[in-house]
Amino acid sequence: MKKIMIIATGGTIASKPTENGLAPEINSAELVAAVPELSAYCGIDTAQLFSLDSTNMNYSHWLEIARFIRDNYARYDGFIVAHGTDTMAYAAATLSYLVQQSRKPIVFTGAQKSIYEKDTDARMNLINAAIFASDERAWGVCLVFDGKVIAGTRARKMRTKSFNAFSSIDYPEIAVIRSGTIHYYIDDKALCAPEPSFYDRLNPNVFVLKLMPGMKAGIFDYIADNYEAVIIESFGMGGIPFYDSEEFSDKIEKLVERGVKVIVTTQVPHEGSDMEVYSVGFRVKKKYELLEAYDMTSETVVAKTMWALAYSSDEREFRKLFTEPVAKDII
Repeated sequence: MKKIMIIATGGTIASKPTENGLAPEINSAELVAAVPELSAYCGIDTAQLFSLDSTNMNYSHWLEIARFIRDNYARYDGFIVAHGTDTMAYAAATLSYLVQQSRKPIVFTGAQKSIYEKDTDARMNLINAAIFASDERAWGVCLVFDGKVIAGTRARKMRTKSFNAFSSIDYPEIAVIRSGTIHYYIDDKALCAPEPSFYDRLNPNVFVLKLMPGMKAGIFDYIADNYEAVIIESFGMGGIPFYDSEEFSDKIEKLVERGVKVIVTTQVPHEGSDMEVYSVGFRVKKKYELLEAYDMTSETVVAKTMWALAYSSDEREFRKLFTEPVAKDII
């Protein structure tokens, strides 16, 4: 029987009602005790790293999760991270860069309703996470939710209340789990390296700017003074407005001259960017040789930028780190 570590961090799955609304108050041992069926699938140890609503999770917490996994990697066959759903896609994407080529599965899961509730999805999500984490063919960072197994770099929360909260964006689900059986769509553990690569740095000086019609270009001055990289969520396939002037283009030029990394993605959830289709994207991309995120999710673009920036501020090396595919993040 496989030995699995469950890492609890708080979130809805571990919440109870308080006078100020739901808050994480259930610890890791109580989580496991609420699902006795888990013992049928694997041996379990637990750890309580945090007790936070995932709204309060950030890069420093994900670095700590990665360090904990690294320090305990040899002792376990797989890891389950019980995490709040609101930032789980960011967490799974970030761990995909901090722990690369892991032959042992690192599974994120959580719930839309607390395990404290009778009609919760928490128990089945934990059971499915244990089933997948214990499977010989499972590997890498993924998210298990509502019977779906999604690559860590491809997950996005699409619904705020429904049990089928997460979708795999522009990439097939790794597998589905039905009645305790895993049905693989992508079975590629043979491609995994013999040993994992662990990383222990992120640079959080990254700004995400969502364009809106009529926005003033002066926001770029603030970004230039305070951040080392900006991810521009552009219109459609990658349009950058010029409104009868070159103000946006001039501000982007100043960012580039200051050494700020500029990455363009799209606000549209599916099918990615392609800045060269329309002149509103083509002209600015070619003029400043801007990086483009293509079909990467916004969560993954943030995670990869923080990771790449932490390991090189050199323009050429940063571009290399950002554009090379990692963990199914870009096609």
